[in-house]
Amino acid sequence: MPARLLGVNHVAIEVGDIDEALAWYGRFFVLELRGRIGNSMAFVDMGDQFLALARNPSRPPDAERHFGLVVDDKDAVRAALTEAGVDVTRAPDLSFRDPWGNHVQVVGYRDIQFTKTPEVLRGMGIDAIEKTDKALAELREKGLAG
Repeated sequence: MPARLLGVNHVAIEVGDIDEALAWYGRFFVLELRGRIGNSMAFVDMGDQFLALARNPSRPPDAERHFGLVVDDKDAVRAALTEAGVDVTRAPDLSFRDPWGNHVQVVGYRDIQFTKTPEVLRGMGIDAIEKTDKALAELREKGLAG
């Protein structure tokens, strides 16, 4: 029997320069650096998951590849990106490309089925965020919420 997918441990994206990428993403998101491998990789904590930034200055990403980040305040991210002159998609969606061509989608924690344990939420200081009725209904349909 095949193994069951349980979630995403990490996502790795390619950037031209690790320090530039940390500075650029740090303008829009609170970054907690988990660790680094010199100038070739950096690991940014996201509670019980992480984002890996891998240095690859020569190969552009393909047009369809993308990843989604879950945030506590999607409106704040949109405002910061817009203020910085980054092209973003129309609300309610929020997508953009970073300076290395990576396609990033941003979703609000309260709006999606994705959940973290109460212990992880408390440890991240975001245990007051409540799911929308729509997200709770989707979770209930799957037997994942009371």
